[in-house]
Amino acid sequence: MSIGETLLRLVSPFYIERRFARLPWSDIKSRLASSAVEIESRFAGRTDSDLNRRILSHIVGIERWGQRRLSVFLGEPFVDEEYNIHRPPREASWSELRAQFHETRAQTLVLIDRIAAADPRDQRVLHNQWGLLSARGWLNYLNVHARGESLKMR
Repeated sequence: MSIGETLLRLVSPFYIERRFARLPWSDIKSRLASSAVEIESRFAGRTDSDLNRRILSHIVGIERWGQRRLSVFLGEPFVDEEYNIHRPPREASWSELRAQFHETRAQTLVLIDRIAAADPRDQRVLHNQWGLLSARGWLNYLNVHARGESLKMR
């Protein structure tokens, strides 16, 4: 493990885990729903460009990959994979990618309800950089990631 990976794993409890640690599931769902509205409004103000399509494709791919990891909290087997296999194809249009983000985030919101019902309090699932995360940590990661990446659009 590199020094950078070690540092990420040391700070993850503070940066990733604590934000959502004590929130009710309904509040977490509300935050992800409202951030989706914020992110989608940001897309509306951006033009169709190669850079913006790459960023949005990355956001969608990471969210889908995160959903795969979140499904482990529901009893699915852990699959050690990179996010690239979940990323939309390069030839996807700007409008297709926007629709895919909307659909993917809606699926994440459904997952929140299923995870809340399962109540995986002490369970952790590996993130390739952040280490072992709780379901709440994973959801905060997806939220922070999508919001941060969407700010890179021009």
